Amino acid sequence: MENVVIKIINQSSHPTPSYETSSSAGMDLRANTSEALVLAPLERAIIKTGLFIALPPGYEAQIRPRSGLAAKFGISVLNAPGTIDADYRGEIGVILINLSKDNFTINNGDRIAQMIIASYAHTKWEEVNVLDETKRGKGGFGSTGI
Repeated sequence: MENVVIKIINQSSHPTPSYETSSSAGMDLRANTSEALVLAPLERAIIKTGLFIALPPGYEAQIRPRSGLAAKFGISVLNAPGTIDADYRGEIGVILINLSKDNFTINNGDRIAQMIIASYAHTKWEEVNVLDETKRGKGGFGSTGI
């Protein structure tokens, strides 16, 4: 497993994100709020984290929902996965949405999302007139079974 050094400024009163276990892919992000925020059903809000990062070129930070919040309370990241580009230097904010029928309260320090650091490649397109044949072919949504 590759270790990538990433510069971080933590202006919150919470610990720097870390992995919960040695095999965790994501690190929890915490809300950095001055007061509790209530998300009404179908309401969305950008929740600040107090974190600023400088990713090296070729890496992105993906912001994803926490499975427990989604399963138990219907709370998700609206643009999942959200992408933080290597040249972004602003504060990390998480767009949360309440997909439940009940109000949901977000308190300072609550774990609201997870962040995964991933490498990526830039693409160079090669325009052609024909693509190679595969067994699946043009089979789309649901074509490989249930």
